[in-house]
Amino acid sequence: MPDVGEGLTEAEILKWYVKPGDTVTDGQVVCEVETAKAAVELPIPFDGVVHELRFPEGETVDVGTVIIAVDTGEGDAGEAAAEAAPEPAAAPAPAAEPAQKRQPVLVGYGVAASSTKRRPRKQPAVPAQTGARQAVQGELNGHAPAPAAVAPVAAAPASFAPAEVRPLAKPPVRKLAKDLGVDLATVAPTGPQGTITREDVQRAVAPAAAPAAPAQVPAAAQAVPAPTAPAPAGALETRVPIKGVRKATAAAMVASAFTAPHVTEFVTFDITRTMRLVQELKTDPAFAGLKVSPLLLVAKALLVAVRRNPEINAAWDEANQEIVHKGYVNLGIAAATPRGLIVPNIKDAQAKTLPELASALGDLVATAREGKTSPADMQGGTVTITNVGVFGVDTGTPILNPGESAILAFGAVKEMPWVHKGKVKPRQVTTLALSFDHRLVDGELGSRFLADVAAVLEYPKRLITWA
Repeated sequence: MPDVGEGLTEAEILKWYVKPGDTVTDGQVVCEVETAKAAVELPIPFDGVVHELRFPEGETVDVGTVIIAVDTGEGDAGEAAAEAAPEPAAAPAPAAEPAQKRQPVLVGYGVAASSTKRRPRKQPAVPAQTGARQAVQGELNGHAPAPAAVAPVAAAPASFAPAEVRPLAKPPVRKLAKDLGVDLATVAPTGPQGTITREDVQRAVAPAAAPAAPAQVPAAAQAVPAPTAPAPAGALETRVPIKGVRKATAAAMVASAFTAPHVTEFVTFDITRTMRLVQELKTDPAFAGLKVSPLLLVAKALLVAVRRNPEINAAWDEANQEIVHKGYVNLGIAAATPRGLIVPNIKDAQAKTLPELASALGDLVATAREGKTSPADMQGGTVTITNVGVFGVDTGTPILNPGESAILAFGAVKEMPWVHKGKVKPRQVTTLALSFDHRLVDGELGSRFLADVAAVLEYPKRLITWA
């Protein structure tokens, strides 16, 4: 599992596109994985035949763990090189090593050159015929394969005592062991290359915890049903593990709700003229092949309001105790996907024409629904729109996307009796709700901004007069 950056330490295997025995080529996509940010496709950096899939679909795997082994057909050559080298120092260095060094990259990710380096450690002797599969493991972990490394490992001096080696485990596993009070030196590793896994730590805790339970509450154990007893009829439950996008979203929303003081304001207005403009734009040749929706004009109205009230386009820097004003607008669009809520954003939205904004919005929504949004597309947002109206909801009190100053909720458009030119007439009416961070946006600024968005949508000719 490559180091995907963004501070992520694990990913879930969503789907395998290959099976053992399949022939693969360099750059071929072999599986789809989901991190806490998005689902992305993972290419293989070798030509060869799939030897083994180490994990099934649905399994969550730590970064650095081998997930697939590919036989590149170089096993015999590796074995011959190992036999020809009487000692480690005599092992020939591969001449093509500079050309073989590469850094595999997931779609949308950059890989840090030093993020997957591992310290030297004692390893058991490995048969030379596994050299090709070790090469696959090496490059998936972010470094070039070393065909001649088998012989030095086999020739490791016997005086190197295993007790001198610090237990190998990833930071999340070490934290788990610390929380549970487990000494990693006493845990038997079952992971690749002697790595201690979460399961190893949990197994080390289980034997000690099991006998203690009856001694603590012997009487209660007889009176209380076992936790694993089936639920009574009519009280069925389904438990779904919290992971991936859902887990990351939950953490971000909790952090935002209890960090930024939220204020929400509302405005209800007549949007009839904008709805008519939407119908006209659908037949305009400039929008041929593009989707024109009310959300498009809401986005444009928001951008006009940001230009009139630039102070709202800011962020709170807690570490430096500064308010960061931004001269660009990365417009976030909250998207509900089968894997949870994500908020990709349109970079430099303020510089786009209306057709360009329509194209970017269409691409963003389509990519999100397919689960192909990259982490880069979800970073750096400044202001967000959430369209709750598509669900028939009038309005809501949205939570800020972390690091942003404001989020606008666009409610359902409904035909209602409305006073128009002194008479009560049926008009199309909607409600906007604006939540903002009261640390950097005061009531006056938030109110002006929301009023400007509504004013543009009520009289869309202001897209021209206020531009």
